[in-house]
Amino acid sequence: MRAVVQRVTKASLTSDGVPFSSIGKGLAVYIGFGPEDTEKEYQYMLDKILGLRIFEDEAGKMNLSVCDIGGDILWIPNFTLYGDCRTGRRPSYSFGAPADAAREMFGRFQQMAIISTEQKTGQAGHCAFGVFQTDMQITQVNDGPVTLLIDSGKAF
Repeated sequence: MRAVVQRVTKASLTSDGVPFSSIGKGLAVYIGFGPEDTEKEYQYMLDKILGLRIFEDEAGKMNLSVCDIGGDILWIPNFTLYGDCRTGRRPSYSFGAPADAAREMFGRFQQMAIISTEQKTGQAGHCAFGVFQTDMQITQVNDGPVTLLIDSGKAF
């Protein structure tokens, strides 16, 4: 499983031309699934992302997590995170999970994300989601910018 995590002051998502999700201060997280990913990888990624200390404390140091600040998270499915650009000019997507499997993975990941976020914040409603396999437009205001790449297999 792979993720691109971006700290944002706000973000919104339109799916097939219809406004669908929006968040305030928090994280925009683009996630992609590999064919072998299981709930073990989902939980690893959730723990890692929810615990990232990338928000400033009162001293101005990046010492707080999205849960610490009560921030929001927009989870955006993105198969292109498995694009392989090492040869040629057209990326290969053969390392990502097939569409039907990835759809199921994203559905289970959504359930786990909601539960994990509620457990860590003590509150509901901090998760918003994109729509799998639709044409999405994302508008976000990056904060910092802070952008991190995470791979459950620790490839980078």
